[in-house]
Amino acid sequence: MLLENLGDKLQNALKKLTGKGKVSEADIKAVMREVRLSLLEADVNFKVVKEFVATVTERSLGAEVMESLTPGQQIVKIVRDELTELMGSSSSRLTFNTNGPSIFMMIGLQGQGKTTNGAKLAAKLKERGRRPMLVALDIYRPAAIDQLQVLGKQLDIPVFTMGDQIAPAEIAKQALMEAHKTSRDVLILDTAGRLQIDQKLMQELDDIKAAVKPTEILLVVDAMVGQVAVEVADEFHKRLGIDGIIMTKLDGDTRGGAALSMKQMTGAPIKFIGVGEKIQANMLEEFHPDRMASRILGMGDMLSLIERAERSFDEKKAKELEQKLQKEGLNFEDYLEQMEQMKDMGSLQEILAMIPGMNNRAMKDLKIDDRELIKVKAMIESMTVAERRNPNLLNPSRKQRIANGSGTTIQDVNRMVKQFMQMRKMMKQFGSMSKKGRNPFGGFKLPF
Repeated sequence: MLLENLGDKLQNALKKLTGKGKVSEADIKAVMREVRLSLLEADVNFKVVKEFVATVTERSLGAEVMESLTPGQQIVKIVRDELTELMGSSSSRLTFNTNGPSIFMMIGLQGQGKTTNGAKLAAKLKERGRRPMLVALDIYRPAAIDQLQVLGKQLDIPVFTMGDQIAPAEIAKQALMEAHKTSRDVLILDTAGRLQIDQKLMQELDDIKAAVKPTEILLVVDAMVGQVAVEVADEFHKRLGIDGIIMTKLDGDTRGGAALSMKQMTGAPIKFIGVGEKIQANMLEEFHPDRMASRILGMGDMLSLIERAERSFDEKKAKELEQKLQKEGLNFEDYLEQMEQMKDMGSLQEILAMIPGMNNRAMKDLKIDDRELIKVKAMIESMTVAERRNPNLLNPSRKQRIANGSGTTIQDVNRMVKQFMQMRKMMKQFGSMSKKGRNPFGGFKLPF
């Protein structure tokens, strides 16, 4: 889950108010002290925290809350609104040129993910009908050009390179000419990074900017470096004037609060968040402040979940599976198929965090990584056809045989069966909600 640690702490603090029929000024100030501490521990900038807590406290002490029949819920709404405002109020989209190729210049320190996220951006734009070309401007890092060419080949997107002996500004100019010749409407410039901001790096970026006049300059930062990310963004912004931020690793437990400081401290909006290591279009998501605020406070994010599902699943197969589940229930064959497809949407833990009202703590052991999926697949393939289709057949002796056949332990098999039963129960809950006309997915049926 994104910003999981911060979310848990904020939710626990606000729970102290939501059950009360009446709240006092002392109640509000006590909870705001917990909120303040939670934000600081998540590495949100001190000035940002101070202003945020002051605003929420002032609004919470107003008549709309103190005279409300549900004051606790009103305060949660205020916190959500102010978190949304803090992160930029509304989502910020890319700007495209109307005449000539749009140029997106990727910048950032070394190791922050410029090359990977530049490729993800290219994949996303290609999926939307654009004709992108990647441009290799990192002539210093060993194998940087090779890495970009490998990614370009995976995505079937051309990579423009002139080797490592020509100045990056000149390569960028030649790439722009090539884009005009080959009718490429998007250029993504993969620039060099440094271990720290220095004059040589900044001058090179200035030269590239002057040579091709990028449509937007996008800074890639790693949320796990905390306030350093904000300081780096501020420095780049002062020198180059960045237009947006791509933030990665927001799923970290401790220092992901940099996302809450970024817009306030630099003025530049977060435009995308990286959500995985794979080079796919759905591994780079648009950043929506309102959705992020809801997820932090445990209110779910159904719109993002539906968007992910629509990209990852075949609608016809989804309907067929839904009909099958209503008649027969989930079996191990269905379970394995859905695990493999859901892997493309992100971790199960992250998916569950998007569903309003889900008990994420109770479902945490449903998280399955690639290695777990390999073990699950081996265990299911070691079952007989009858066992796969009728989970109730699995007695201790059958489980031992499955463990022996899959190279796992009886504990592994028991854990997998428990996960399966939890998934089966969850699917049954969704089915009953749908039958009662309370479909939590707003009319869209998830295909599992």
